[in-house]
Amino acid sequence: MPKQLTHRTSGPHVVTLVYDGLCTFEFGIAHEVFGLARPEMGEGWYQFSVAGVEPGPLRAAGGLTVSVDAGLEVLEKADLIIVPGWRGIGEPVPAPLIEALQAAHRRGARVMSLCSGVAVLAAAGLLAGRRATTHWRYVDAIAEAYPDAAFDADVLYMDEGNTLTAAGSAAGIDLCLHVVRGDFGVEAANSVARRLVVPPHREGGQAQFIASPVPQQREGLRLGPLIEWMRERLCEEQSIRMLAERAGMSMRTFQRRFEAATGDSVGEWLVKERVRLARDLLEKRVSSSLDDIAIACGFGTQATLRHHFRKRLGTSPAAYRKTFGQ
Repeated sequence: MPKQLTHRTSGPHVVTLVYDGLCTFEFGIAHEVFGLARPEMGEGWYQFSVAGVEPGPLRAAGGLTVSVDAGLEVLEKADLIIVPGWRGIGEPVPAPLIEALQAAHRRGARVMSLCSGVAVLAAAGLLAGRRATTHWRYVDAIAEAYPDAAFDADVLYMDEGNTLTAAGSAAGIDLCLHVVRGDFGVEAANSVARRLVVPPHREGGQAQFIASPVPQQREGLRLGPLIEWMRERLCEEQSIRMLAERAGMSMRTFQRRFEAATGDSVGEWLVKERVRLARDLLEKRVSSSLDDIAIACGFGTQATLRHHFRKRLGTSPAAYRKTFGQ
């Protein structure tokens, strides 16, 4: 672990926090982007330091032990402070760390979290009245604990100027490249991305990585067989009148009981199921055309497929296939 600056430059000073229970992957992302010597970037490239939140030696994920010479005093000269994923979304944040972050923020330093590191920013009050994101698994818990912030589970990262937050761990790479792009331009960000062997910008948000939930079927004994029948015929037109007749109910009763069983209206359920089927086909049928997939999952046209894919997943069918296709 570096004692202070890893290389002599005169650019923005980046300080990454190190703490007991350190998330080593997120720390590695920060060091890889901001801490490596990049002579091709000139002397104005980032300076990089680490700051120990507690006295060492500190434990880190993977059974490692970390020794850090510098403490929170390093934050006094930081231009950008990075908080790797915190040791637990509900774990308390030490008061000295909160005070140091607040002081740095007041003098204009940017504060950035990766994954669950958002809990530290929230505890320090830096997200009040601002938009933020974190891993989709943590959004509900952090939003309940800090209702004064607006959390968005659909994006890979959020830039609010002097507070920046990344979603899952790998989304930290996206946010770090975004910072480089803003500080040094597109060519610099592309150069770093090439060394990392990652795309300089990923399309879409977190929704494309979340498995489709299975709806609860409280009316399962009566509607279960019909729902399976609908799922097997997603390529066909399914009117509410026809479905109600098949269920032996009035249209109004059918719609009410269907929503009670699935949590969605008939139309919303059909769109979700067709998107789910489209995802499955895009992953497995890499040789099928987008027109064929649009017909097979009931959207009819490639344009309609693109519309619902973009609306639900924040990406295009072609980009999804490129990422997840077998």
